[in-house]
Amino acid sequence: MSSTLTTRPGADEYGAYYDRYIQQIPAGYSPLQQLREQQAELKALIGGLSDEQALLRYAPGKWSIKETLLHVADTERIFAYRALRIARGDQQPLPGYEPDDYAALSGADERPLTNLLREYDTVRAATLSLLDSFRPEAFERRGTASGMPVSVRAMAYIIPGHEAHHLQLWRERVMPLLAR
Repeated sequence: MSSTLTTRPGADEYGAYYDRYIQQIPAGYSPLQQLREQQAELKALIGGLSDEQALLRYAPGKWSIKETLLHVADTERIFAYRALRIARGDQQPLPGYEPDDYAALSGADERPLTNLLREYDTVRAATLSLLDSFRPEAFERRGTASGMPVSVRAMAYIIPGHEAHHLQLWRERVMPLLAR
């Protein structure tokens, strides 16, 4: 593994908002390895739930487990797309997106959990294939997304860090409700 990815991105490689995701990856650990390990972790946590259980929201107005799972996949797609464009030298500023709007229109709660998990696996395979294909120098390239500077390396960290954030929320807020 290139030291490019085992060295955490510097603060000048991403907007401050994303620090909470980047810090989810242990220092010196590859975000690509984290991506690989998270699949099993996610499935162990929610893969055995019924479709009814996967509709659980830990509070009014919060996303269900199904909506959150699709949010994780949607966000991964968006950040992988951003990584691709910047890795290929595209300097066009990339727009942000509104996750609540995506969740509201996703239809996730009407879909079987098994279907959402298959989609998640497909997205993860595509992300890993893309990131594995980049030459080391591609991770150093920088662009602008959501009005903030960002490097490809930072995006490689943000993707698993974002998922780690949601896994933690599930463990702390949702799973205790299911245990009742």
